[in-house]
Amino acid sequence: MVYDSESDDSRVNQGQIELSINRRLVVVYFLLFLMLLAAVCFSLGVGAEYVSFGDTVKIVASHLFGSASSPDPTRDLIIWQIRLPRIILGIVVGMLLAAAGSALQGLLRNPLADPYTVGVSSGAALGAAIAMVFGLMDWFFGFGVPAFAFAFAVGSMIVVYSLARSAGRVSIYSFLLAGIVVGSFLWALLTFVLTLAHQDLAVIIRWLLGSLSVSDHPWGYVLMTLPFAVVGITVLIAFARDLNVYSVGEETAVTLGIETEKLKIVIIAAASLITAAAVAASGIIGFVGLIVPHIARRLFGADHRILIPTSSICGAILLVAADTAARVLGEMPIGVITAMLGAPFFLYLLRSRDSQPM
Repeated sequence: MVYDSESDDSRVNQGQIELSINRRLVVVYFLLFLMLLAAVCFSLGVGAEYVSFGDTVKIVASHLFGSASSPDPTRDLIIWQIRLPRIILGIVVGMLLAAAGSALQGLLRNPLADPYTVGVSSGAALGAAIAMVFGLMDWFFGFGVPAFAFAFAVGSMIVVYSLARSAGRVSIYSFLLAGIVVGSFLWALLTFVLTLAHQDLAVIIRWLLGSLSVSDHPWGYVLMTLPFAVVGITVLIAFARDLNVYSVGEETAVTLGIETEKLKIVIIAAASLITAAAVAASGIIGFVGLIVPHIARRLFGADHRILIPTSSICGAILLVAADTAARVLGEMPIGVITAMLGAPFFLYLLRSRDSQPM
């Protein structure tokens, strides 16, 4: 038996490198969660009514653990029924949009792609407008608007996928083109519906600009979107390794045994469904799925096994911070805040070498 010292040394070095990477990831996730926790604590306290950190902890503990302390009823209402569900919804929606954006940018090999590329936002906007104009908001136990928005969003995704599929294959370029065409057609229908709206026009416009204010069903929207976050992001992470290979090139992925058509279907379906859930709950909040994956990619690398979860947490941090700013500025639509942040970043991408297809 020949003892190969060089082979053993390489294994030791490889193990040390992996251990170093794992430790670094633990630190990264810890810092991200710490930043998210800080954003949540700050957001809970600020607003028209300031609530101290101590009172906030007492109020949350009284609901979670049945504490005997009786907090101030007004502040209890503000924290538990208004701010906390709104913040949690912001976390979920931010995670959904950022995860979908990072996955689609990898699949389409285009850093300018975002979750709304597939026409989901146009379908959701049309469905929500129809529910508002024709008085269907009380359907589905009071969730008429998000229900119609989700249904139309999924429908638009199916149409786009059907148009892009030919001879059992989905061309990425056909998919992008179909998304643009279907999205434009649905926006035209939305414009027609808006001409029928009179008293509801302001409500529809506000929904289109995005908002996390859900005073009618404070915890219902959270419970509605949470399963999509858990299942959808888990699916995207499960296929992240294949997505890494596919990002290099489709021919390379086929050579290495990746079922590219199956991968396309899974990524498109998962990204579209979680985007539909996010839009149905909060309206159209732009640029989150565009800028967050870029920031995460620059900070943590292009490995989708790391990029998707880190993008999700960064998206949650961004949306909580943006909603806090929108709330402090007088209930401004959150889409305005994200657009003010995202538009300059988008222009930067256009002028950057990174705007070339990945």
